[in-house]
Amino acid sequence: MANQKGGVAKTTTVQALGAALAEHDLGVLLVDLDPQACLTFSHGIDPDALDRSLHDVLLGRCDALDVLERLCGVHLLPASIDLAGAEVHLLSRTGREYVLRRALSPLLDAYDVVLIDCPPSLGILTINGLTAAHEVLVPLQCETLGQRGVGQLLETIDDVRAFTNPDLAVRGVIPTMYDARTRLARDVIASIGERYGLAVLEPPVPKSVRAAEAPARGRSVLEHAPRSAVAVAYRELAGALAASL
Repeated sequence: MANQKGGVAKTTTVQALGAALAEHDLGVLLVDLDPQACLTFSHGIDPDALDRSLHDVLLGRCDALDVLERLCGVHLLPASIDLAGAEVHLLSRTGREYVLRRALSPLLDAYDVVLIDCPPSLGILTINGLTAAHEVLVPLQCETLGQRGVGQLLETIDDVRAFTNPDLAVRGVIPTMYDARTRLARDVIASIGERYGLAVLEPPVPKSVRAAEAPARGRSVLEHAPRSAVAVAYRELAGALAASL
């Protein structure tokens, strides 16, 4: 899950899709690759209280299994603010783009789906996420500024294909914070398909205060408001993804 623009519901989408895919009896691993550790916090874990996190895994101090959090329905490789320092350390390492792929490799047989929450940047952590992934999902806020940077992200994906992961595919855009009452939201979705040739995954995820409330409770929006329109949308998206596995 990648988009260098912040505030596009990327973490919410990772958490909600992970929970929804687990409802299909799939083994789901979530990877918090963002130093802000929002995915970790959203699962009720205090990032500042962790003895070890993905930061330690990327620096070779321990194995991924050593920091794995076994939560209800999904498993999580948590982040902490220390992950910001990992970028500096990785820059001087040979094969730095492959560190996450190698770290995840021993775990892959245990899961049907791995969702990686990349940081809102195109730095070495995001490159690691893209190098480890089979497909990219791009959450996109249905507003004018939401389109900014999509072209740059696609250029980065092309670079990753050229140098580290030739089979990387773009699954499509997930429209988020969608307000069907506005022409702007509809125009943004239409322009993404026309301008970039990307598939737009249905249904759009509506704007919802329920989604904003859920992280403070350490729960996904599917648990917090299971009958809400946003939860229904994420379940439909997860159903389509599960059917293609």
